[in-house]
Amino acid sequence: MKTTFKVAFLTAALCSAFTLTGCGQEDIKTDLTENPNDFALKSTLMTNAVAPLADCLAPGWASQNGGTTGGGTAAETTVTTYAQLKAAIENTAIKVIKVTGTITITARLSFQDQTGKTIYGTSGAKLVSTDQTKDGSGIINIKRCNNIIIRNLIFEGPGAYDTDGWDNAIVDDCRNVWIDHCEFRDGVDGNFDIKNKSDFITVSYTKFHYLKPPKAGGSGGTADHRFSNLIGSSDTSTTDAGKLNVTFVRCWWAPGCRERMPRVRFGKIHIVNSYFNSSVSNKCIAAGVQANIRVDGNVFENVKEPINLMTGYTAVTVTSNNTFTNVTGNTAGSGTAFTPPYAIPTLSLSSVKSDVTAKAGATLGGNICNTL
Repeated sequence: MKTTFKVAFLTAALCSAFTLTGCGQEDIKTDLTENPNDFALKSTLMTNAVAPLADCLAPGWASQNGGTTGGGTAAETTVTTYAQLKAAIENTAIKVIKVTGTITITARLSFQDQTGKTIYGTSGAKLVSTDQTKDGSGIINIKRCNNIIIRNLIFEGPGAYDTDGWDNAIVDDCRNVWIDHCEFRDGVDGNFDIKNKSDFITVSYTKFHYLKPPKAGGSGGTADHRFSNLIGSSDTSTTDAGKLNVTFVRCWWAPGCRERMPRVRFGKIHIVNSYFNSSVSNKCIAAGVQANIRVDGNVFENVKEPINLMTGYTAVTVTSNNTFTNVTGNTAGSGTAFTPPYAIPTLSLSSVKSDVTAKAGATLGGNICNTL
């Protein structure tokens, strides 16, 4: 009984100490030196430390502009059906939505003009769309919202089909959005896009991939539209200048992704400690008009064109601590990209692949957060 209590107590203590920008290993060593038996627990607890929700801090760009807390510790509303989910999303008084089970999306969800809200899934929670049409495709459109967290959800589309349709999810004209431990797969037009002056966005421990074969013959003209992530929808959207600042940290562009990992216009994009291993790729990171991209501590394996330098970009810095294994095409940047205004914990390069493949996606038990 005493041992069980000690383990529970130490776990709680460490979880309280660790947040996404929490204390370092030396602090924990100091805390545990009083009892040598505690050291036996140190490695396991540090590896699996989970921050309590109240102390869960967004990393990267979402930490700026006042930070991103979503609905915080507000009372939860549990949803198990499409009707319940739609009503909860549209109700501004509901601040935390708990999704359980698989929900089939019969019409794209509209999440608009709200501030301070969290939508999260319990283990295995999934939102599924089977509609490949231009007007009926897509799972959720998040528009003109601020301080939003989406966590631990699987977004599953019907497969890529170039009908100029919708992505599984879109962030449109929003600020301070944190997408954490989600999985986006088989979107019609793409998996997840960020556009239209959206800013201060972080995507962490999220997996993007395609399991279903692409459908050819769409009105858009591309036979294989497994294009995962677009940042900035048009070269002519000049109001995006100075916006679209996005961090991708510990993300996984997994098998099936063809292009847009991501494809960038405008903004300062930080891609750090992420893993790319889609052997069907044409290109991975693509830099377009006014793209300012920092590629930092990532692993590229068995992909084509890791870095695609298009036209009109500002700068692309590929730091010396990326690895490229069995790749073809360009791996170099051009110019000097921005320096992030935030500090973010980084993995050793040798740990990136194992960490990301183990943790990226909807791998949490609910509305909790792993430490970075």
